[in-house]
Amino acid sequence: MGSDRAPVGALTARARELWEYLAGTAAGFAPAISVAVSPRSYLCPRGWAGIVVIGDAAIATAPDHETARLVGQALSGLPAASLTGTEVLRRRLPLGEILGPAALAYLDPAEFRPQPGDTVTAPLDPDHPAFRQFLRAAGTDDLGESGIQEITTPAFAVREHGQVAAAAGYRDWPCGIAHLCVLTAPAARGRGLARAAASAAVAHAIGEGRLPQWRARPEASRRVARALGFRELGSQVSIRLTTAVTSREH
Repeated sequence: MGSDRAPVGALTARARELWEYLAGTAAGFAPAISVAVSPRSYLCPRGWAGIVVIGDAAIATAPDHETARLVGQALSGLPAASLTGTEVLRRRLPLGEILGPAALAYLDPAEFRPQPGDTVTAPLDPDHPAFRQFLRAAGTDDLGESGIQEITTPAFAVREHGQVAAAAGYRDWPCGIAHLCVLTAPAARGRGLARAAASAAVAHAIGEGRLPQWRARPEASRRVARALGFRELGSQVSIRLTTAVTSREH
């Protein structure tokens, strides 16, 4: 039990350090909701409120004092684990839009389980014609979900018949975090290609001394992360309140 707690504790501390930095203000994780006003927060899109739960604590930001007050009041008294739940948020807040929740997973290098299988991956420059063609053929939703267009590393690609069938890379985030991005062509899914591509990207991140982070909503993507040794430690959600919000104070 003790050896199992050690990596979880270290991963939790690193993950919280990252999201506290991204909050853009002197906000910290706490067991109960406490919403900090931070117009430049990276927990969510500009103008939205964001909530991140890691372990048994949460951090939250809002773009202005009124939104912070409304979110804090509506979610007061709830345990941290429930703060990113869609049903809870919709029931308690006047939501205009919601992004997520997405699971947040992290990988201790000692727990990495490479998954190359029989698949060969090769690093491609993000401007390589084969990779650019792969991106052009992908759907807008898949591109947005994967984040593959934002990688700052080579694209570790699986090629079949001269074409890229799957690719992975990562974006350098603050605090030594490598944010993994993976995409597989629809016709090539279900054959372990995402695992192979992601395995190569994770190995590269570990070799650079960075902590791999995996953020995903689809269960298929979360399964790939678990196969590689990632531990899900929390979740993230972004919310935009309706413009016609009225004060709830009496």
